[in-house]
Amino acid sequence: MVRDLKTQPGSSTVTGTGSSAVSAFLDAVNAMPAVAAGARGKLVIALDATMSRQPTWDLACALQADMFRTAASIGGLAIQLVYFRGLAECRASQYVADPQQLSAMMGKIRCEGGQTQIGRVLDHLRDAATRDGVRAFVYVGDAMEESADKLLARAGEIGLLGLRGFIFQEGHDPEAERVFRDIARLTGGAYARFDHAAPGALAELLRAAAAYAAGGRDALLKVAQSGGAGHALLKQLR
Repeated sequence: MVRDLKTQPGSSTVTGTGSSAVSAFLDAVNAMPAVAAGARGKLVIALDATMSRQPTWDLACALQADMFRTAASIGGLAIQLVYFRGLAECRASQYVADPQQLSAMMGKIRCEGGQTQIGRVLDHLRDAATRDGVRAFVYVGDAMEESADKLLARAGEIGLLGLRGFIFQEGHDPEAERVFRDIARLTGGAYARFDHAAPGALAELLRAAAAYAAGGRDALLKVAQSGGAGHALLKQLR
């Protein structure tokens, strides 16, 4: 089952420029305790499903089984899929622990033209952190067409809740990169770039994020011992 996400009023916790928003929250995020590992972790995967994202959407469909296998070796994982597309469509699925069920849901979705709705995703993540105990989220996108200050305000709020963000950017849009890096920093998470033409990089990044969601920093540490994306992400996590 997939439900629509309603538009919520914007947060006003942070004011000023994007750089001042980062400075305002970094100390508070650093003071947050580590998220404790549970019997089954929860991970939200948020995807930009506007038209330019179709190749990466198809790639994510093919790679999600690897995420479940990594999580299963640690303690299991329930994943919620969030996506936006078109002019105002932004939806969230139920949490699923079956890779075939998640694959079936993703396989029914096709990308459509439209602008980014990252703010609505972050509002949903704030609720997921408080209501569902979500410890980590993945965001995959290539563009940012919203107010940077408003997005960073929301990112700061979810960072204070202990929700870690793994932000994976396709392409080289400099404005998107600046905001994506700041969102990762504000949530105490990590940022990385990938190319859909090199699927191995995204596969490593998704496995590393699944390891953290399923077993916390210790689980990511074990994955990182083999180097690659896990090691790179671990160095960024606070």
